[in-house]
Amino acid sequence: MKKSVSDIKEEFKQAPRDSWESLFSLYASDERKGVQTVLAACRRQLEKEREEWERLEKLCSYEAMHPEAAYICGIDEVGRGPLAGPVVAGAVILPKDLRIPGINDSKKLSEKKREELYQVITEKAVAWAVGYASPERIDEINILQATYEAMREAIGKLVPAPDLLLNDAVTIPGVYIPQVPIIKGDAKSQSIAAASIIAKVTRDRLMVEYDALLPEYGFASNKGYGSAAHIEALKRVGPSPIHRVSFIGHFV
Repeated sequence: MKKSVSDIKEEFKQAPRDSWESLFSLYASDERKGVQTVLAACRRQLEKEREEWERLEKLCSYEAMHPEAAYICGIDEVGRGPLAGPVVAGAVILPKDLRIPGINDSKKLSEKKREELYQVITEKAVAWAVGYASPERIDEINILQATYEAMREAIGKLVPAPDLLLNDAVTIPGVYIPQVPIIKGDAKSQSIAAASIIAKVTRDRLMVEYDALLPEYGFASNKGYGSAAHIEALKRVGPSPIHRVSFIGHFV
């Protein structure tokens, strides 16, 4: 008696991927449309997984260029452009053999996916940390210097300390660890992508907390960026304690 289509589907679901080829051969002659649909879907899944693995291997190419470095740290920041809130830097050291399916530049991911990956990264990282620069500090020393300060803070919190930094585009002054700046690094390096996710999720959560205290500005939705509603509220209510004075002169 032939297995039902649902039983065959479940068999594929339970079987390890390296046994799927034998299952394809076993059911290739089964002419039932449902069985052939299951086989086609499983083949597409294998191809999709193969393509993702190749993408991840490419995403780890910068890390692979430095086998001498025991602890490679990705660095990225979030929040250079908003009118309110801190700039946040993420620093992440991942195990060299780790590949995280779905990881990418945080800007290319949904909020739900970023939260999922944040959980994976924080659980599996060798070390991770965040650094902050407040709105007051941004006004005091400018956004670029404040960003560097946040990055140095994040790096300084890491245990173990990194022996190589992969940075998103910048070279951080005042850091005496070898650095490799990579243009659009959050889309080219798994380590930098991980740092961008850590920084983005951390800052977004913080802005949601600020929204509960300062609901007039819509921080939960705009995250401090200059949306039309945010600018209108700024003109109507005036600046809050977390607005960057140096950023809002055109509006207030």
